[in-house]
Order: sequence, then C-alpha cells, then structure tokens
Amino acid sequence: MSVEHELGDLSATELVAGFQRGDWTPVEAVDASLERIQRFNDAVNAYCHVDYEGAREAARASAARWKRGSPLSAVDGVPTSMKDLTEVRGMPAREGSLTTSTAACTRDAPPARAMREAGAVLLGKTTTPEFGCKGVTDSRVYGITRNPWDLSRTPGGSSGGAAAACALNMGVLHQGGDSGGSIRIPAAFCGVFGFKSTFGWVPQWPPSTMASLSHIGPLTRTVDDALLMLNVIGRFDPHDYFSVPGQPTDWGEQCRADGRLDGLRIAMCPTLGCAAPDRRILEHLGEAAERLEALGATVTRIEPEIESSLETYRVLWASASANQLSHIPAQHHGVMDPGLREIARFGEQFSAVDLLDAQTARTRLNGHLDRFFDSHDLMLTPSVAIPPFEAGHDVPPGSGMRDWMEWTPYSYPFNLTQQPAASLPCGFTDDGLPIGIQLAGARFDDARLLRACHAFLKAWPAAFPSAPQEASCGT
Repeated sequence: MSVEHELGDLSATELVAGFQRGDWTPVEAVDASLERIQRFNDAVNAYCHVDYEGAREAARASAARWKRGSPLSAVDGVPTSMKDLTEVRGMPAREGSLTTSTAACTRDAPPARAMREAGAVLLGKTTTPEFGCKGVTDSRVYGITRNPWDLSRTPGGSSGGAAAACALNMGVLHQGGDSGGSIRIPAAFCGVFGFKSTFGWVPQWPPSTMASLSHIGPLTRTVDDALLMLNVIGRFDPHDYFSVPGQPTDWGEQCRADGRLDGLRIAMCPTLGCAAPDRRILEHLGEAAERLEALGATVTRIEPEIESSLETYRVLWASASANQLSHIPAQHHGVMDPGLREIARFGEQFSAVDLLDAQTARTRLNGHLDRFFDSHDLMLTPSVAIPPFEAGHDVPPGSGMRDWMEWTPYSYPFNLTQQPAASLPCGFTDDGLPIGIQLAGARFDDARLLRACHAFLKAWPAAFPSAPQEASCGT
C-alpha cells in the first residue's frame, strides 16, 4: 500500500503524532487527502470547491514549521474542510445557490480564520443545500450529494458534504453548521461523530438568517479529533455579537480519565415526548443504553413532560426563510430550491404576534428542559427518527411528510434550547445503513457531554467505508 493510502486512513491525532516523530510531513498528509478527493468525489459529490494549489502551498509552509520544531498548534498541517455556507478567503461561497456570486471571498469567517491561523490546511468547501435550507444535501448549482455507505441514499444535511467527506476521510477535520440538526443529521446518516456546542461558544460571522438557532461545530471520525478542532474554533470572538465567553481552556480535559462513566445520570428518552421512531432505531438506542451502563452510567427510561416543538420551530424557520427570500430579487426566485420557496411563502403569513408567540413557546421549552437537567446529567435519544432514505428527496418517498422537520424531531429542540448535543455512530441496519444516537447535555455542560461521547466511542469505535458503496438490496 502506498504512503498516500496509509496516511489517508489516519485520524488528525495520528497524523500530528507522525509529524512530531518525523515519520511523515504535512505535504504527504495533504497529498493523501487530495488523492482521496480525486478518487471519491465524483461518486459522492462531497466537495464543491477544492483548492489544490493553495492546500499544497499551506502544507509546505506547515512542513517547514514542523521541521523547525515550531508548529503553530496541535492542528498545524492537518487537512481540513469548510462548509460552503462559511466564508473562506480565496474561495467562493455559493451557499448552494444560483443566486450568489461566483467570486472568491475576501475574508475568512471565524472558523476558517481560526483554523488558518492555527496552521491547518484548508482543502476546500463541502456541499450544502441552498442556504442550508433542509435536512438533505442537494442543490441546483452543485447537484445531489450521496451517502458513502449507499450511493442511492442521502447523506442528510445540511452539512451533508462534510459528513460524506468525513466518512471517507477526504480530509480529516470538517466544519459543519447546525440550525436544526444540520451537523447531527448527516453525522447519523453517514456514521461519523458530529457535535454542536452550547450556543455562542463557537463563533460565526456573518450571522445566519435565524442567528439564535445556529451553531458551528466539527464532524470527525473520532472525538479526539473533534476536541483538537474545538480547541481552535471554540474561543470567544468579540466580532460575533452572539459569542459568549466561558469555553473550556482545554475542551478535552475531562476526557483524559479512565473511560468510566460512574455516577453519570442519563435519561433515555426514546420519543422525546412525542416522536415516533423507526423500530430499527429503537433497537440500537437500547443497545446504546446498555453500553453506557456497562461504562458505569445509570440509565433511566423517562420522557420529559414537554409538548411538540415542531410548530414553534416551523414558525421561526419559515419566518427566517421568508426574510431571506425578501432580500433576493424576484427575478431570481425561479432558480431557487422549490422547497425553500415554499417554506418562505408559508412564512410570509405569520405576523409579529405569531413570531413572539413562538418565542414564548421556545422560552417555555427551555424552562422545562432546564428543570429536567436538574436531575439528569445527559439525555439519550435517537439522532434521527429514520434510517437514510433515497437521495434527491426532501422526505422519504411515499411517506406523506410535508418537510424535513417531520423526520428530524430529535434535533431542532436542542437548537431552540441552545444546548450542546452530539450524534454518535451506533451500528447499522441489516442492509448496512448507519444509525446514530444522540447525547445532549445542559447548557454550558459541554465537557461532561464530550466525556461521555469519548468514553463511548473509545470502547466501541466506529467503522468506516473503504470506498463509496453501491446501492444495497434492502429497503
């Protein structure tokens, strides 16, 4: 096996250890990632822009720093991707839309700036649906992104390109964004780790249309790699109005224990009050509970006494979409995603009173879950109610569902409450499709959540595809 293929299989922590020992260089690591992109991207459509020359130039600069013994950080030289909603200097930000400019950005958004200043090598941009508008990844400008485990299925969204790239190690650290599950949904569908922190702990700019719902975070193969990334991007930034201080000095400090979870109180909530998950999802949720108990945690099946937050979220999301559409010239509306236009038109009917009522309901949900976490450390739920379905559709064909929010009842509640939440890979369906389970914590208790995630995936590491897989025979 070539050096490139060997390096292409490694995690960020393994790559950096090799840089330190002198076993390989950032140039070799970046070449390995670029080689995987060239081999796999035509099949999965994970990247919409790759900066080959810029990446190699940055890798050479990093190699020189490592040779001098003066790396900029623990991610210096690590191949990294940014979601296409994120501005990256020298790269376009089409945001999955035909209505945006093809010109290169002239500035870095906070995640890109922080990673660049830390010496990470920015490979390119990963695909997203138009303006991150839904829980799958396809757009009129870049086409359909596909699931590496079964190319006939969706990888989820809106960070579907990042999750697909992560599953195939087309780059090692991947930035996603999450306003309703857009990190956790594709993490679950692609069998990788996805984490959204407490709101405001990972800065972003410019703000999204519904800024108080939006979180930035990593998609990685391991929790250790996510911690490396969080130690760079998870820092207070006064230029982000919503950024708040208080982040851990070392996001992974609590993860360096013995891997036990003794004394941890976890509430298993199969329906989160009102969801109806697929039977296969429930089976793996039960298995996850048993694994957490084997690590020493106490898992209690209990449901929080909360009402469905679907309509609350839908009012906020639709209103934000209507606002977004209002700033795009009417002559361009015809080239936009039909689902985005539909939800925007739906949002136009809401009044200021409706919006304030939704905010009141959101506050009520926050209060219920704050009290729930007084007696529980973490909550265990499915990540998504169903396994991955056919690509190119916003909802499972024949389901009768109206939009993506109906099959993602476990994700957007934690955007409404701004709590930290993560999706962890937890096995496969009989036909080889990944299943994810979600752990959520109280606001600002990210360290405890990450400790549980770290212990879980250390004891039961995830498996990954060696190459994009053709369609399975099952359904």
